[in-house]
Amino acid sequence: MEIHESGEDYLEAILMLENRLGYVRSIDIATEMGYSKPSISVSMRRLRENGYIDVDQRRDIHLTPLGREVAERMYERHVLLTDMLVSIGVDRDTAAREACKIEHDISADTFSRIREIYEKYKKPNKTEESKA
Repeated sequence: MEIHESGEDYLEAILMLENRLGYVRSIDIATEMGYSKPSISVSMRRLRENGYIDVDQRRDIHLTPLGREVAERMYERHVLLTDMLVSIGVDRDTAAREACKIEHDISADTFSRIREIYEKYKKPNKTEESKA
């Protein structure tokens, strides 16, 4: 089942809030993303109907295994792309905003290649380490 960019953003926000707060409610997502509670409620209903989240009796939101997979993929992309842009001189706020745009549009293969090249760039190779 295909998920849209906004759904990916919501799932990523849920993951980040869960890591920071230990729980997630609709109001937390609304506050984090700057959206109205009714907008969040509609989106959460869609995510629940499509199997990305569950909502318990206390109204806490939980990622399903499918939702967690998408959220973690988006978060990994966001972090790496932000770091990469910062490393080439882009200020952190701009890098984070632009990474958020890029993370949704590139294929898994393209991201894999970017990650591979960036990791080589970030880590000094063995011959350079031995010269130091």
